[in-house]
Amino acid sequence: MVFPDVELEKKLWLSGKKYVVGIDEAGRGPLAGPVCAGAVVIDSNTEINKVVRDSKTMTAKQREETYQYILENSLACGVCMIDSKQIDRMGIQWAVRRAMQGALAEVEKMLGKRAQYLIVDGTNVESILGYDMLKIKEGDSKHYSISCASIIAKVTRDRYMVEISKKYPEYGFEKHKGYGTKEHMQGINEYGPCDIHRMSFSPMKDLFKKSCKNVY
Repeated sequence: MVFPDVELEKKLWLSGKKYVVGIDEAGRGPLAGPVCAGAVVIDSNTEINKVVRDSKTMTAKQREETYQYILENSLACGVCMIDSKQIDRMGIQWAVRRAMQGALAEVEKMLGKRAQYLIVDGTNVESILGYDMLKIKEGDSKHYSISCASIIAKVTRDRYMVEISKKYPEYGFEKHKGYGTKEHMQGINEYGPCDIHRMSFSPMKDLFKKSCKNVY
């Protein structure tokens, strides 16, 4: 098991970059629902929670418990979701960047200061113009502030998918969170797409070509 540390954050603090923002997203690949980005700022006084790591390797209970801890113990947090309609219109790369910008804006509002450096999970993300930004492969497993951001993003999105499942119970969103599981595909084949499905994603665009024409 790999656990994140704060060594990168420490180096950046020592270089004069006080406000370093860790950023990550959740929900890039599902067939339904929003993409969500989280942003977290810590400092040298932040007490590290040893349970925190890449959110994908944690249980739902661990994520919920550390989510609250992060909110209470970080210098600032932000979150932003971009819905499936915007994903279909503008593309997932645009949507991820826009979600990250929204989460960053919330952090800056909480800080009352402009961020000085961004450390972001993944190399396949668009840059946020106007900011020094380091894109890191598997950053959510290596660097604490990015791990925290991954938890904030995933918990926020998972909660949304559980809540929206009450409106669309036939798809089982509360279980698979919109990913293309066997159960989800069965629901799509039986009931067709609903308002939160991403019609521009395969296999949705292949199954419902006529409906997809209205997306673009």
